[in-house]
Amino acid sequence: MRPLRNPVIQATLAWTLAQWMRFCFATIRWTHENEAVAETIWDRGGGVLVAFWHSRIAVAPVAWPLARAQPARALISLSPDGQFIARAVARIGFPAIRGSSANKDKADRAKGGSQALRDGLRHLKSGGCVAVTPDGPRGPARRMAEGVPMMAKASRAPLLLLGVSCNPAIQLGSWDRGLIPLPFGKGAIVWDSVQYPQGADVADVAVDWAERLTAVEARADALTGLEPRP
Repeated sequence: MRPLRNPVIQATLAWTLAQWMRFCFATIRWTHENEAVAETIWDRGGGVLVAFWHSRIAVAPVAWPLARAQPARALISLSPDGQFIARAVARIGFPAIRGSSANKDKADRAKGGSQALRDGLRHLKSGGCVAVTPDGPRGPARRMAEGVPMMAKASRAPLLLLGVSCNPAIQLGSWDRGLIPLPFGKGAIVWDSVQYPQGADVADVAVDWAERLTAVEARADALTGLEPRP
């Protein structure tokens, strides 16, 4: 049996990761760039999407000010690994919407994605934030599935693109080259914002937004001096 399928191990690791994230977030020296675009949306209120690449899932929560911004929920996959991550991020203030990003080539994920889309739209309509890793849960890395543009189109909510980095950090050998923060280093949070263009094709929008999301992540890495693993 895989360790993360054991509920006791899963709960213990989730608690440990949540405590580690809190410690690192508090001790890293953070630089903020282009935060005004996010502040405008936070102050205006209303539903908002926020997207970051799957590799930054362990550092992205630091960017969302829980006391100021819209109440956030994280869209996390239905896999056992996803359950572990869902427990960890819930402990630091981000309860989960369970389901994978819409993927028309994989029926099982599409089913979970459809339910997540409905749940996400309800949360957006109530004035909340839905946080998404648009290349999750298994990639390909930095290729945006169509779920995020579909949600933006259906809800008419703005999308904040988040690039977040820290250095030093542990870079995993996983498919996404996941980043685990280490304390007392440098961190960077970089923002961009987009709105679904009227009449545009969802696939074309996904490609454009993927490029912009990669650009803000690269900028965050440049600010910290992090050299991502190839």
